[in-house]
Amino acid sequence: MAQRKAGGWGDSLKTVIYAALIAIVIRTFLYEPFNIPSGSMIPTLLVGDYLFVSKFSYGYSRYSLPLSPDLFHGRIFGSLPKRGDVAVFRLPRDPSIDYIKRIVGLPGDTIQVTHGHLIINGKELPRVPDGNYTTEGDGDGPPMVLKKYIETMPDGLKHPILQASDDGPLDNTGVYHVPPGYVFGMGDNRDDSLDSRVLDAVGYIPVANLVGKADIIFFSIDAQYPWWEFWEWPFEIRWDRILHPIH
Repeated sequence: MAQRKAGGWGDSLKTVIYAALIAIVIRTFLYEPFNIPSGSMIPTLLVGDYLFVSKFSYGYSRYSLPLSPDLFHGRIFGSLPKRGDVAVFRLPRDPSIDYIKRIVGLPGDTIQVTHGHLIINGKELPRVPDGNYTTEGDGDGPPMVLKKYIETMPDGLKHPILQASDDGPLDNTGVYHVPPGYVFGMGDNRDDSLDSRVLDAVGYIPVANLVGKADIIFFSIDAQYPWWEFWEWPFEIRWDRILHPIH
């Protein structure tokens, strides 16, 4: 009697199915890759950074699942971000769009910006000058020289921010009262970030819209040359940012 030959199409198909299931589990419950298309989080995140977002950091919502099916509301095993976390979330006015900002306000907090200084619950956050920072520029304009500061969150976390000036359109705001069930996010590139300060564009972020916490940069490229100039590819990779943790 002839034996069935091992390693046929059936085994190959099973391997593909198993690999797909493992990828879905990892993407749904553990880590999801994202890339950075804009400069709102410079200098923490650069255009061309690719990063892993931990899905388990804040629990799971419908947006943790592929295609975001409306199977349940709220979060399972949910927890709030810490002030200073860099988080990916679904834009409240259009949940098909992913945004990434630094969470600076939690439910019940008051947030205000006065002359470029961030004020949380009535206390101005310390910031220390840290020289100048020159942006790389993109298709929208040339490089710019901005002032860099190290800002300290209430729990002691230090992170860089950039300011073009202290009197831009979003550098003097009213007081924001973060409602229950919502958080408040801002970009580190403070004068070039559409964030929670603009209530009719981003506004308060529902906790249910959080996708996860940005953990680590796994790849980064400064794609300044046309894609077909493959000989330039090794020089465009930002080798020093690979496996760089996000704070």
